[in-house]
Amino acid sequence: MPDLHDLSPLAAYARLETTPYSVLIDIRSAMEYLFVGHPVGSVHIPWIDEPDWEENPNFAKDVQHLLQSRFKEITPQQDASVILICRSGKRSQEAATALLAAGFQHVMHVDEGFEGERDDNHHRGTLGGWRFHGLPWEQC
Repeated sequence: MPDLHDLSPLAAYARLETTPYSVLIDIRSAMEYLFVGHPVGSVHIPWIDEPDWEENPNFAKDVQHLLQSRFKEITPQQDASVILICRSGKRSQEAATALLAAGFQHVMHVDEGFEGERDDNHHRGTLGGWRFHGLPWEQC
């Protein structure tokens, strides 16, 4: 069975830039994705979302559909590289485990997430994360 691979934000960005058939999926809530910001080019498929904050029962199917529509010339579950990102790397690890259990072969997650862990002042974005490393991002 394939293993889950942790990637730093910089390694994830490099993989996306150099690996054909790769996709970055932002799994945070809709509010986080829109208002906190998200990596440029990422696709939003929430793992847990408002209003009930329950796991998305269709998550693996939604990812499968995305890959099938984007990469018609390959077998997506076997050949596509799926990189997941959340706020700090915890939810993305859970979602990645679910994708591996559903039969996806190349699943990774951004270990620092989009905002990184909280610092001593309880602020995010100062210790790590996609934005901290100056990678391309946008917000509404």
